[in-house]
Amino acid sequence: MDALTLFGLFAVTAMLVSYALEDRGHWFVLCFAASCALGSAYGFLQGAWPFGLVEAVWAVVALRRWQLKPQIIGGRNMRGKS
Repeated sequence: MDALTLFGLFAVTAMLVSYALEDRGHWFVLCFAASCALGSAYGFLQGAWPFGLVEAVWAVVALRRWQLKPQIIGGRNMRGKS
């Protein structure tokens, strides 16, 4: 297995894990966005530009979701709402 394949495996595994854990905290949404960006880089590097483009869009969507997701700590919303 070459380095690019290992990079791609890491990116999609990180996407899967962070997506599965999104309900546990807003930081997992940010991890998902970063994983999508890595997946996008992998797609472009291996020559599959449609995959790279779609993953880039997913990264932007996930980053926006992270910005909008309430940050709950200790039962209180960090934006002042309960």
